[in-house]
Formats: sequence, structure tokens, C-alpha cells
Amino acid sequence: MNSILSVHTVRFIVLIVLQVLILNHINFLGYINPYLYILFIALFPIKNNRLAIIILSFLLGLILDIFLDSGGIHAGASVFVAYARPLFLKFAFGSMFEHQIIKFNTVEFGSKLTYFSLLTVTHHFILFLLEVFSFSKIILILEKTLYSSIFTILLGVLMTIIFSRKIK
Repeated sequence: MNSILSVHTVRFIVLIVLQVLILNHINFLGYINPYLYILFIALFPIKNNRLAIIILSFLLGLILDIFLDSGGIHAGASVFVAYARPLFLKFAFGSMFEHQIIKFNTVEFGSKLTYFSLLTVTHHFILFLLEVFSFSKIILILEKTLYSSIFTILLGVLMTIIFSRKIK
């Protein structure tokens, strides 16, 4: 249990530091800005308490909002995604989620990609909707969501492939 807790604590801290120091300085063409910190929410164990992931997501978003001076948009988007996470898991993994037997290292790549894509697009849409806060600029919101989501998904899949443990 302590090793699991320490792995998630390290992931939490590393993703915050990576996001604040490196990823937030990427703003390619005004649309592309990766938000890799959502990997913490995506890879949090399924069997843990749902309230724990919601509280940790709020803390993750709040810490980022403090560092980025963004007024709570990261906390709002993170909490929404953490709350809706069981729906994404059920859609992507089906009966494996219902039986609580999902191991992210052993599931097929297509299901993992579907899950992470749903989580990322939803997070980014809520994030940019709260950032712009105007339905008259819905095209801008959708463009930022699309481009940032693609880059975040590619970077997230690459990170999970590089840092995943091999099960023998």
C-alpha cells in the first residue's frame, strides 16, 4: 500500500512540476498547449474511493490555478473529469470496468486510447469553455479544444508507453 501511495504521490508532484515549468510555456500558434497533468486523473487506480480522486483532482487543479493565476478553471475542469471518469471507463472498457479488473498495463491499446481521448477532450472543452466564458466564441473554444487535445493525447500516450512497467 505504501508503494502505491508513493507512486501516486510522485506522479502527482512530477506532473505538476512538469506542467508548471515546461508545458505551460508551450503555446504553439495560440491554440496548442498540452495539459499533461490529467494523466494523474486518468491513471488513478479504479478500486480506490471515488471521493478520493475527486478531492485529489481538485487539489491538482487548485495547485495549478495558483501557479498559473488562472482563477479556478483547472480545478473546475479537473473535478468535472474526475466526477465523470466512471462513465468514460465504462464506455471504453465495458464489462472489465463493471468487474473492477482493469489494469492499465494489460488492457488493449484501443481501449486505452479511447478512454484517454474521451477524458482529454472533455477536460479541454470544459477548461477552454471556462477560460473564454462566452458562447459567442464557440469556434475558438472548439479549435483550442481540438488542437490542444490532439497534442495532449499524443504526448500522454507517448509518456505512458515510455514509463509503463512491463508485465511478464
